[in-house]
Amino acid sequence: MISKALSNRKRVLAGVVAAAVLAAGFAWRVSLGVAGTPAARTQGQGSESASALTVQVVSAETQTWPQPLQASGALAAWQEIIVSPETSGLRIAELLVDVGSTVRRGQLMARLADGTVKAELRKQEALVAQARASLGQAGTNLRRAQAVDVAGALAPQKMDEYRANEATAQASLASAQADLESARLKLSHTRIVAADDGVVASRSAVLGNVVNAGAELFRLVRQGRVEWRAELDARQLANVRVGQGARLVLPSGMNADGTVRLVSPTLSATTGRGTVYVSLAPGQGAQAGQFASGTIDLGSRAAITLPQSAIVLRDGRSYVYVLDDQQRATSRVITVGRRHGDRVEVVSGLEPRWRVVASGGAFLSEGASVTVASVDARPAPAGGDR
Repeated sequence: MISKALSNRKRVLAGVVAAAVLAAGFAWRVSLGVAGTPAARTQGQGSESASALTVQVVSAETQTWPQPLQASGALAAWQEIIVSPETSGLRIAELLVDVGSTVRRGQLMARLADGTVKAELRKQEALVAQARASLGQAGTNLRRAQAVDVAGALAPQKMDEYRANEATAQASLASAQADLESARLKLSHTRIVAADDGVVASRSAVLGNVVNAGAELFRLVRQGRVEWRAELDARQLANVRVGQGARLVLPSGMNADGTVRLVSPTLSATTGRGTVYVSLAPGQGAQAGQFASGTIDLGSRAAITLPQSAIVLRDGRSYVYVLDDQQRATSRVITVGRRHGDRVEVVSGLEPRWRVVASGGAFLSEGASVTVASVDARPAPAGGDR
């Protein structure tokens, strides 16, 4: 009984396996038959010949663009004025300006104590009066002697003495007058005035301090003018000329305009860079001691340009895709330069007659066929040569 049941189970299992094999074979034949039909072969051939992308093409355009030269450097005073006393041993009696004050030429900035100088001036005035009186007396004595000497009453030695006394009196008067002028000059030196218009940048003068001649009391930014000292290498420096315009961005975010005043005739022995001195118009917020970056306008120059979207960046290089007569795309390596808006200057590697894919080049492969949606006004075949 048991052996009969096992025999029936084996027959059922063999039937199931045979049915599964027949079903798999039928499915394989059906799929093979469908793939081998003419419709399937036609569909496969159509996918191979379809275009990779629908694109627009452009040609290079020649435009006149400005040539900005990027640079950076410090802001410094155009010229500095050191204000110092010309006399020594006097006390600072009054300070009239402070840091940030705007001064005019000849404006009083500080005053030194002048009591002793005025006393010396009065003394010199008295000495001048005394010398003038002595000269008058010597002149009168000489004239009297000359009147008496008409008859030969005086000895020649006595006449020489009268003449010598008058000459000595004249010399004494001249010396006293010179001392008087010196005293007056010293009195004027007690007034510390501005040598030119400017802005007070620093003040080292202290009220009550006794000054020495030549000691710095104030430092002025002459005429309030600040300049940008941009540093450039030798190649960049060769393109800069006096009178070219410049624009820089201040640390505050404001823009400042200027003009190239001077181009350094030498380069630094340590850095190999030269300095361009750019005068800035006043009232633009520039302050000495700041550091700023900006551009120097080297003038305008013709540029061969393409839209930014036509440039493909890959592996650190710039490419464009150009189309031949069969609408196949081929990549070309180019060198880019200036940028202006949404256009890029092509320095080398591009011929004006080429038809360039305007956008979507990153999705193309070498030799891919494309469909041209629209062509610009100057289409031309790209040719096979690079």
